[in-house]
Formats: sequence, structure tokens, C-alpha cells
Amino acid sequence: MSAPEERRAAVTGIGVVAPNGISTETFWKSTQEGLSLLDRVTREGCEHLPLKVAGEVREFDPSVVEERFLVQTDRFTHFAMAAADRALEDARLGQADTDADPYSIGVVTASGSGGGEFGQRELQQLWGKGSRFVGPYQSIAWFYAASTGQISIRRGFKGPCSVVASDEAGGLDALAHAARAVRRGTDRVVAGSTEAPLAPYSVVCQLGYEELSAESDPARAYRPFTAAACGFVPAEGGAMLVIEAEPAARERGADVRAIVAGHAATFTGASRWAESRAGLAEAIRQALAEAACAPEEIDVVFADALGVPEADRAEALALVDALGEHGRRVPVTAPKTGIGRGYCAAPVLDVSAAVLAMEHGLIPPTPNVFDVCHDIDLVTGRARVAEPRTALVLSRGLMGSNSALVLRHGAA
Repeated sequence: MSAPEERRAAVTGIGVVAPNGISTETFWKSTQEGLSLLDRVTREGCEHLPLKVAGEVREFDPSVVEERFLVQTDRFTHFAMAAADRALEDARLGQADTDADPYSIGVVTASGSGGGEFGQRELQQLWGKGSRFVGPYQSIAWFYAASTGQISIRRGFKGPCSVVASDEAGGLDALAHAARAVRRGTDRVVAGSTEAPLAPYSVVCQLGYEELSAESDPARAYRPFTAAACGFVPAEGGAMLVIEAEPAARERGADVRAIVAGHAATFTGASRWAESRAGLAEAIRQALAEAACAPEEIDVVFADALGVPEADRAEALALVDALGEHGRRVPVTAPKTGIGRGYCAAPVLDVSAAVLAMEHGLIPPTPNVFDVCHDIDLVTGRARVAEPRTALVLSRGLMGSNSALVLRHGAA
């Protein structure tokens, strides 16, 4: 059932920390130009590991977060707090606005990697010096729920707070969870995902993924939907969004940048990529039904784009299964091929890009991809001028989750 008109969930703020930009403006400029920021891994301790290429956030200044929070938290939470600040600023919500009723605003995040860098450092202290040298924050900083807790504590938010654990698809699921909270009566929710999976311990944990690319050439390491597809490249960073009730947003003069119109999720099992075709198609159908959206209304698809031939084929076929012949004609893009696939954060960055694409009338290209071997209209080379009013964002997880989210233009 579609959401009641008076309680539609609106996106009013976007905050981004990504390999191609640590502001929404820089992120969009790089995305629409199709810049690729994939490069050799430079993180200390990773030099000898098989993972050679990743999307690193190299210009982030952690001092934007107060020292007392920095020492308690991992890099992924630093990203989250900074992105939340920028999203609130973008939504024109100051401290006075949120202090007026702290129970009216909640926080929802998703994370797949947690605080690997912090956890590794403290475990090294344990092994090298003994238990007395392990900091007290080891008990919380590594935990995937840390970002939700720290954002709510730091900003004084006392509304509904949650953590979504549903594989890489959790990024979309977190936004959907926030939208449903708004429809049920919460005024606004800060929602999204950030990841920092490039510490040595975290990278070693990922080496067991057969889908991880071992290619050492950044231009060839992540090329979904091509015959040369050899897996995905991981990335750090992410985005946080402000989701709030549309009437309240308009009443206070906020820009309604998009409407979270529909969402659905399914599960088809770890690395069962052929089966993900049916699961993803069903998620798309259910998301369209919740959004009261016909298949032909979808103007652009932001693809999951795993970069594994069997998975790419399943996604291309799922689009036709769910959208009919329109699935072969609708423009499809995967900007993440220029920055890497940041686990739960990847689809939230895609949602951010989709909102900006609808605002600017441009469909961004898929970097490093040219020779498409599937029957889809993949946007490559340069941005395509268009007037997208409805976007479909897709995500799948390595453990088997599938998620689809429908966004409408803010003026829709």
C-alpha cells in the first residue's frame, strides 16, 4: 500500500564522505563527470596483502569531530558523524531546531564492517603489552551499532534509534526503516551508512570473498556488465540523509529533494547469484507496488553492479523480469565503478546520486566500463541529459540479501 499523502517521507538533507568528494557538491561534480578515483591501496599494513586496488577517502580531516568523540570511535563512525552534520546543515536544521524536541528525531544506520581499525589497534595492545593497555572503548568502538549510538549521543537525539543488519543491502533497508518511522509519526530521522573496511585486519577478513577483485590495474579492477568483469573493488566512506515528514518539511521552508516512495527486500542465499535474479526481481515488484509506480515510470536504475559475470547477468535479467521490455530500454548506471563498492554505504551513495541526478537532469556515467555485454542500456562514457522523475536503486549482499528502493522527484 502506498504511503498516505500527508505522511510521505521526504529527503531534505544529504551529507557525503566519499573517495570522490567529502562534500555533496564535490561528490556530484566528480560523479557527473565520471571520474574514477580507484587507485592502489596505500593504507599502512596493507602493502603485502592480495587486495591491490580500493576506493580510499584520502582528504578527510577527522578534526571536524570533537576530540572526546574521536578517541571513543573508529574511522567509520568519524565518517558517519561528519556526514550527519553535513546532512543536517543541508536540511537547514540547527542545534536549536533539534533541541526543541529531541524525541522527535531518530537515527538509523547500517554497517557491514564495523570498527576494524580501532579493534585491530586495541588487540595489538593486548597481544603486545597486556590487558591493562586495552582502552575501555574497545568494547563499543568496533561494534556495527556504534555510529547510531554516537550520532544520537553527540547530537542529543532521543527519538527512535535503530541499527540495520542485513548485509550490503542494509544501506537501502536503513533508509526504508527511517521512512517508515516517519510515516508512523516520527518527525525526522537521520539515516544512512558509512564504512571503513581498509584497515589490515578488515582487509584480511574480506580476502575470503570470492567476489573480491584481485586485479592490480585500477582501470580494470572493477568493470561490471563487461566480458572482463573480475569482481568488485571495496571502498570506504558513505552518506547520511535527513528523512522527514513532507508537510513539516515544507512548512518550515525546507527543500524537499526527493520522496522515498517504495521499498522491498528479499533473501536468496550467500553467493547464489543465479538465484538472486528471482529475488531481486521480486524486490523490485514489491517496491513498485508500495510506490504505486508502473514499470514504465522508472526513468533511471542505479544498479547493484557486483562485477561478477553470473551476478551481472542475473541483475540484467531481473530488470526485464520486473519491468518487462522497459527493463531493456531504461537507462542504467553504476557510478560506484569510479569509487568502489562500499558495502552497506554503496547503495546510500547511489541514493544520494539518484536524488542529485533528478535535481540536475543528468544521468551520471559508469566509469571504466565501455564494452557492455548484457542487454541493458548502461550509461557509459559521459553523463546523459535527461529528466528523470523516478529512480530505482538496487542492492544485493554477498550473504544473499536483495533490496530495491523507489525514489520520486521532490516536486512529484
